Amino acid sequence: MVNAEKIGDSRRPLYEQVADEIAGLIEQGTFRSGERVPSIRQLSRRFDVSINTVMQAYTLLEDRRLIEARPQSGYYVRSRVPEIREPVLVNRAVIRPAEVTISDLCQQVMRNMMNRELLPLGSAIPHMQHLPVDRLNRIMASELRRCREQSLTYQMPPGYERLRVQIARRAIMAGISASPGEVLVTSGCVEAVLLALRATCRTGDTIAVESPFYFNFLQMIAELGLKALEIPSTPREGISIEALRYAIEHNRISACLVISNFGNPLGSLMPDGRKRELVELLAGRGIPLIEDDIYGDLSFGKERPGSAKSFDRSGMVIYCSSFSKTLAPGYRVGWAIAGRYQAEMERLKMMMNVATAAPTQLAMAEFLATGGYDHHLRAIRRIHARNISQMADAVAGSFPAGTRMTRPEGGFILWVEMPEGCDAISLYHQALARGISIVPGPLFSLSGKYRNHIRLSASLWDERVEQGVRKLGELAHGLIHG
Repeated sequence: MVNAEKIGDSRRPLYEQVADEIAGLIEQGTFRSGERVPSIRQLSRRFDVSINTVMQAYTLLEDRRLIEARPQSGYYVRSRVPEIREPVLVNRAVIRPAEVTISDLCQQVMRNMMNRELLPLGSAIPHMQHLPVDRLNRIMASELRRCREQSLTYQMPPGYERLRVQIARRAIMAGISASPGEVLVTSGCVEAVLLALRATCRTGDTIAVESPFYFNFLQMIAELGLKALEIPSTPREGISIEALRYAIEHNRISACLVISNFGNPLGSLMPDGRKRELVELLAGRGIPLIEDDIYGDLSFGKERPGSAKSFDRSGMVIYCSSFSKTLAPGYRVGWAIAGRYQAEMERLKMMMNVATAAPTQLAMAEFLATGGYDHHLRAIRRIHARNISQMADAVAGSFPAGTRMTRPEGGFILWVEMPEGCDAISLYHQALARGISIVPGPLFSLSGKYRNHIRLSASLWDERVEQGVRKLGELAHGLIHG
């Protein structure tokens, strides 16, 4: 794999020779985008050079933007794609509440995600190939036999106690100290957010949201008769605190809804300092923060990022999540840690649907208790990191010049900005006619922005997906030159 004989046979510094050898292997395709390169110790032994020499070589390769370090995980081949690095420009004229309308296109896109005849390149759903399907099915069958009567009864809010114990233990990883009694089990994260909105807002109220933002939440806001105020966000840090502060000073805002870690669709990761600033800003104005952290467990590093909730000192942050992006989307097991809104959300939960299904709660509790979740996460984090890099490379090689992308550090969503003139909705319809489903950018805004953006999903990467991406590139070229 690596040629040790080439090292040490010239007057150039050893670390440059080591760096050139690894760079050559990357260029030849021995190590592809998203794949891990040999560890520092492995390379030290293979080349018979010091660890310090290898560290200098890897620093040089980082400077050349060929590899990147992932905390406590090692070094990986960097995807060489143009990155979206837009500065946040606070246009005060457009930071105002807007009525939300439900688009027929949103409904069509959601239906397409479940159409098995389509190649789902935009679906933010984990692929079954990477989920512990057989083990979960065995656990479910076993729990149904072991808890015969419990499996058929209502697990009234706040939910199955054994599951709440496991969720409270895992919340520590996100920096949250909560007792099982402070955990409310919900039917997925969507219901947790819905309950949070109903607990904090009334018809006609205004909600501050990120822009671009998950389109299903925009529909939810519309159904509740609320107004949405779009706050600019960046791929690196998420929602602009500066723009939000201005919006609060000039509008009456009842709640703020954000996806704090690897947001949908930008894949942004709010730094801890920004999370603290966000919580303190809102708490100082008496505005509740609804935090969706559904992607937090999918960090490409070994350590999952903390939550905004970890900085909550007043009970004003409602933390929402689920296992839909990591384990079992169809189980619909989510939860909320709601602070001062806990009792009201439990009441609303009971009014809406009495309780979350018992069998899935039983199965999920057993899966978590037997220690399989962390092992599973380690595997899918590596898979998603590799898939994102490979999809980004395919987009860069297939789409028109000037195309840019995000570089998420977790999750499996890629936000693609195409050149001006490449209409995302036209691309959506053309792709659909060829059996490919994507999500056009305008769905992620209330004002029709992001006309030349699309959301892609890298939950799976294989030959069929690669061909689908290349076909999208051809169609995008046609929109510009046709």
